Amino acid sequence: MTELARRLTTTDAVVIGLSSMIGAGVFAAFSPAAAAVLPAGTGAALLLALAVAAVVAYGNATSSAQLAAQYPASGGTYVYGRERLGPWWGFLAGWGFVIGKTASCAAMALTFAAYAAPPGWERPVAALAVVALAAVSYRGVTRTARLARWIVVVVLLSLAVTVAVALAGGPADAPGPTATLVATVPASTGTVLYGVLQAAGLLFFAFAGYARVATLGEEVRDPARTIPRAIVGALGGAVVVYATVAVTLLAALGLAGTAAAPAPLAAAVDGVPWAGV
Repeated sequence: MTELARRLTTTDAVVIGLSSMIGAGVFAAFSPAAAAVLPAGTGAALLLALAVAAVVAYGNATSSAQLAAQYPASGGTYVYGRERLGPWWGFLAGWGFVIGKTASCAAMALTFAAYAAPPGWERPVAALAVVALAAVSYRGVTRTARLARWIVVVVLLSLAVTVAVALAGGPADAPGPTATLVATVPASTGTVLYGVLQAAGLLFFAFAGYARVATLGEEVRDPARTIPRAIVGALGGAVVVYATVAVTLLAALGLAGTAAAPAPLAAAVDGVPWAGV
């Protein structure tokens, strides 16, 4: 059976993992997550949900890292399910992974288009982005890693500028009608807990990209050492970025403002009077 070339380093694998995690989630997940915890009436609930999502992702990621070190082959969950549980479970895990990643691809493409495309052109631009990235990936994993490096740099620079501008604009304005309603109608403990868990599930989507690293078993050098390091490193970097963005959005827009904004990062910058000058 033909084997893939092992050309990727640990840095390449970390970058691919970061490019899978620092993308659509950071631009789109905070609004529905904030809406889920809105009955709590405090931004601490959103940060708690992010912490829960990070802990669950860490447990899943370290398990994936151990399996990837033991079975350094391409296929990810398909290989692990087949080797540990049998062919049928491997088949089921593999299709589950493909369906999940297809849905993630659609969500990421539509999020990109929501920010970059003119009104009415979101779907064509999203489809074009998918085709363009698929064409790059078809040319080989080294080109994919090179493009991922540029994407990560551009996104991190954009987030850094956004955070700096939003924080420079000062704290959120006075709470709007939704925030006032939440403050005057106490939520039950069960409602708050359900909201936190629901928000954690939404934010977990942001961290799911670590599974992409586990599929590089035949394309990285020394996979038993490289993949566990890359998974933990990429996840750690993503947690820091998401926590920074969450704190910034709460400071600039407040919990109700974050929940109400379809594009919260853009709203945080638009709220600064001199940002458009």
